[in-house]
Amino acid sequence: MRVTTEPRTQPPPAAVLHAWRHAPARDAAGRCIGRTDLPIDARRAKRLAHRIRAFARAHGLPAIVLTSPLRRCRATGRWLARWGWQHRVDARLAEIDFGRWDGGLWAEVAQAEFDAWCADFAHAAPGGDGESVAQLLQRVRSFRPGAARVLVTHGGWLSAASWLQQNGQPPQQAAQWPPAPRHAARVVLCLPLVCDPADGQRR
Repeated sequence: MRVTTEPRTQPPPAAVLHAWRHAPARDAAGRCIGRTDLPIDARRAKRLAHRIRAFARAHGLPAIVLTSPLRRCRATGRWLARWGWQHRVDARLAEIDFGRWDGGLWAEVAQAEFDAWCADFAHAAPGGDGESVAQLLQRVRSFRPGAARVLVTHGGWLSAASWLQQNGQPPQQAAQWPPAPRHAARVVLCLPLVCDPADGQRR
């Protein structure tokens, strides 16, 4: 009698993504910048596009870039598009919305308001009408890159993605939140992330 065994099935490999934070925007120093659409120096955007193109060539990545709709990310995508890349804009890559704080000086945010946000860091809306950290995490969790493996996005988005690499639940304290990478830095991510809320482990 011939005995056959069922082949073992392996889960599909996670998509390895290479996400760059945009180059520095103009007039951002000291300001609370989320959805405020600041301009970016064209030379800095082009320099980052050169770095991304060289990295993609060296690692055999598809010539597809997904960017936030904000100019400080989109400008780099537009340079890549001039060199034959597919440039797609995805609103899920946008920065966190700081509500009425957005665009203003951090120094002008009332200390009581800032403390209230930090006290309920996961669920409080910054500025009273912005996007909570929990909402940002849900947006990042819903992101699907398709065939793209290159992203240009924001510091807050990358902090959220880094948090989701290891955690299923939102942070309870502001001090737990990962720091944003420096401008024009590359972060390696595995998305989509599916975490078990019971133990915070990736599956």
